[in-house]
Amino acid sequence: MNAIKQISSLQNSLIKSVLVLKDKSRERKKTGEFVLEGSREFQLALKGKYTIKTLFFNEAIVTEKEILELLKNLKHSPELIKVSKEVYQKIAYRETTEGIIAIAKAKSHLLSDLKFNTKNPLILIAEATEKPGNIGALLRTADAAKLDAVLIANPKGDLYNPNIIRSSIGCVFTNNVAMGSTEEIISFLKDNDIAIYCAALTASENYTKIDYSKPSAIVVGTEATGLSNEWLDNSTQNIIIPMEGEIDSMNVSVSAAIVIFEAKRQRAL
Repeated sequence: MNAIKQISSLQNSLIKSVLVLKDKSRERKKTGEFVLEGSREFQLALKGKYTIKTLFFNEAIVTEKEILELLKNLKHSPELIKVSKEVYQKIAYRETTEGIIAIAKAKSHLLSDLKFNTKNPLILIAEATEKPGNIGALLRTADAAKLDAVLIANPKGDLYNPNIIRSSIGCVFTNNVAMGSTEEIISFLKDNDIAIYCAALTASENYTKIDYSKPSAIVVGTEATGLSNEWLDNSTQNIIIPMEGEIDSMNVSVSAAIVIFEAKRQRAL
């Protein structure tokens, strides 16, 4: 294990680089690195086999012994840096935190690299979802259901936005995630004989009437505009969750969860 360094100055160049990496998507894309925060998120990143480049910790919150225990099974040794309370508060993203911040290397999420561990995959697709909180919630749902993959069509931002990491509680690191254009993903689904079930208000069947027992993709769009015509034109069947109140839609992550767990129920029969 590398020797532990210490930083107590807010003007330290490495601390300044962490702030830029945390705040700027352009910097994350340029360097291929991102910032993660929190013990649970850190442990899920390790489980997801992410390479940790640098680990900052504040000993008033988490001890050196606890840090070394977390890292004991790692094959690589990240740079360890003990930071003062002032420095930690400067680089921390959350008000309530666990004393751990790390710089990690991003993974490639190319559609061409996507592999399934089963011949009968159940996957979630989100098109053009802009709100990081919604993406994070969808990833948590996918993790809870142990889906085979999450595909993001026409992504509006980068996957390692701190808000996505935070709202997914680290599930962004353990889900099988790929990104591509709507056209590319539809082509991928058809090439792999995966049925396309689009959540939509028109020409739709009650979601409980669909047979999800074969390879299936559940596709959701934005709450404001729904799915593009490209998806609707290529849908195996549009599906809808019947509404009994005054509104005609729910939060996208809630809608996705309802359909996903119906599919899981059917597959367990």
